[in-house]
Amino acid sequence: MKKEAEKEGLIDTHAHLTFPDFDKDRADVIARAWEANLTSIITIGSGEGLDGNEKALLLAEQEEKIWATVGIHPHDVQNLPNNWVEKIAAWANNKKIVAIGEIGLDFYKSRAPESAQIETFKNLIRIANDKDLPVVIHSRQAHDKTWDILNEEGIPKRKGVFHCFSGDVRFAEKLVNSGFLISIPGIITFDKAQTLKEVVASIPLEKILLETDCPYLAPIPHRGKRNEPAYVRYTAEKIAQIKGLSFKDVCRITTLAAKRLFNLPGFELVGQIAYQIRNSLYLNITNRCNLACTFCPKHTNYEVKGHYLKLEREPSIEEIFQAMGNPEEYDEVVFCGFGEPTKRLEVLKVIAAQMKKKGVKRVRLNTDGLANLIYRRNVAEELHGLIDAVSISVNAPDASTYARICPSAYGESAYIEVINFVRECKKYIPEVVITAVFLPGINVEALLKLASELGVRLKMREYMNLG
Repeated sequence: MKKEAEKEGLIDTHAHLTFPDFDKDRADVIARAWEANLTSIITIGSGEGLDGNEKALLLAEQEEKIWATVGIHPHDVQNLPNNWVEKIAAWANNKKIVAIGEIGLDFYKSRAPESAQIETFKNLIRIANDKDLPVVIHSRQAHDKTWDILNEEGIPKRKGVFHCFSGDVRFAEKLVNSGFLISIPGIITFDKAQTLKEVVASIPLEKILLETDCPYLAPIPHRGKRNEPAYVRYTAEKIAQIKGLSFKDVCRITTLAAKRLFNLPGFELVGQIAYQIRNSLYLNITNRCNLACTFCPKHTNYEVKGHYLKLEREPSIEEIFQAMGNPEEYDEVVFCGFGEPTKRLEVLKVIAAQMKKKGVKRVRLNTDGLANLIYRRNVAEELHGLIDAVSISVNAPDASTYARICPSAYGESAYIEVINFVRECKKYIPEVVITAVFLPGINVEALLKLASELGVRLKMREYMNLG
């Protein structure tokens, strides 16, 4: 497992490799990208008039791991040949073309009349819709108009990405709530990029892509020099720092998002039994649950921090051990997948016992706290010596709220059992924490009071942001 994690690669989703800046050493630049563990590069066809698209496509056809887009940059919308729409549409049929872009509006430099930019943008959105391709959007001091035109023409089914994002948190949230992604360049490493850092801190990493926009916007420590795809790692490192995740987490999550958006090879999803976040190893041993929580992301998506957790079947003990690799290498091992771990209590106990023998530093259980109710015995006592820490999802300060947001066959009585389970765990497990999700209207003060009465710590979990 750990060796696999070390192989996590990066994708530069926005590079201008056909620009003259790379004419003298393009092959070396590409070679350095693969040496830096990039798995793919998307080179942008627009930005050199109509002819740049053909150059980008040719490069993509020559390089297996390079893909291309086609489009017209808002700076280049004047003096286009009469057949430009037909040419873009024809190039878009090529299997190496993964998006229409970059396209959009630039009212900052205004190198072309706004009316011409708008008309060209509309035509390009129509091509994206016709070819079922995502769009790569350039929007500079034109966010509202860009958004209006997308809605007027019909947002492409495959959505797209706002490249080199320059908006605020409000606009970013509007985009991601509508299915778009945002792409972050090396600007994030600049000291004065406070607004962009606030955006990255606020938006789920699953909605973020990485880019260089090379040859422009080189990150620190190369600021002021020519940028190149290998430098995308500095952007990933800065985002990891902001999000409190590991570099490998950022690689995995953003790479999966890029593969999905651009339909790149390797997007096949296979349910994982063991998965790493930061330096913790999580065990996904069942997808069965006791509750149907209203806030559970599983209703729409089985992904957690770039890991796909929908199991085709429940794994055997042998398969779980095989997936774990060397668990003693991690800071902790956590029973926490997309299901309730205690639904497989005997399997959990066997695995926990083996991990204690292996010298695992810390074994944690994330649970709904209903095990005693389900098994009609004191499960907490059985976990003594096997589990070092338990996180129990209380989720509400009272039984009626709990039954509403965490419905089950047990009604309000389930909440009483959860609270009793907390008390029992305190007797047998060294560390006990109760958790709740930051849902709109949740009474945090009442939850803090409950935690104090139980003599445990409360941890509030961010809504729709697992891991």
